[in-house]
Amino acid sequence: MNLMLDTHLLLWAAGSPERLSASTTALINDHHNVLYFSTASLWEIVIKSGLGRDDFHVDPHLFRRGLLENGYLELPILSQHVLSVSHLPDIHKDPFDRMLVAQAQSEGFMLLTSDERVASYPGPVKLV
Repeated sequence: MNLMLDTHLLLWAAGSPERLSASTTALINDHHNVLYFSTASLWEIVIKSGLGRDDFHVDPHLFRRGLLENGYLELPILSQHVLSVSHLPDIHKDPFDRMLVAQAQSEGFMLLTSDERVASYPGPVKLV
């Protein structure tokens, strides 16, 4: 299965794996799953780190390198993803989360999230 982790899950997997549930850890460690991260997550980290948010305090360059070295594949933001945002219901205002949902829907990837609002979107979104 193709899995894309939301930004917080990526940060927790890299720096605080104890925050992940056992089922999330099992999904990440299952070698049958292909793990993806979105360019939107890196963009979110850069923006929110620049705003001084403690939960986004990470060097995005090292973070990206670490994801790639650990087998994650990068999903760039394509025009079809941007256009898909316009079809999303108005459940959540965060543009980064909306982009992750649009990408998951467009690509047919399962988006793993710890955010209940994000998980309320229709389609391939799983609250973990």
